[in-house]
Amino acid sequence: MKATIVAAVALLGVAYAFSPHTAQAQQLEGTHRQELSRHDLSMPGWEEVQLRVDIDPGKAAPNHKHPGEEIIYVIEGTLEYQLEGSPPATLRTGDVLFIPAGVVHNAKNVGHTNAAELATYVVPKGKPLVELVK
Repeated sequence: MKATIVAAVALLGVAYAFSPHTAQAQQLEGTHRQELSRHDLSMPGWEEVQLRVDIDPGKAAPNHKHPGEEIIYVIEGTLEYQLEGSPPATLRTGDVLFIPAGVVHNAKNVGHTNAAELATYVVPKGKPLVELVK
């Protein structure tokens, strides 16, 4: 019986490790992401995902894109966003930025203190939330 319980717990751990939620847990050096919310939307096959993203001073989130829209609200600090095809935009506490689906972008903390944002995604269910782009 004990071996069965141990095997079941191990199987659940492996299943969780390969679930879509673990993409949120992956951290890039200098960035810290915490999933706050994930809910199905009234549009079948779509969900909202909300994360708090903290970026250390001088660090950056590299070029990446998302399968749906992203809405950024800066909680603290100063971030410079570079969206493909647009000039860099500097955002400070209280600023908002909309990023259309599939647009390659990056963010850098250009301040001397922590920078944090509330990132809200409207995305198709089952797709990776972030795709790194070289």
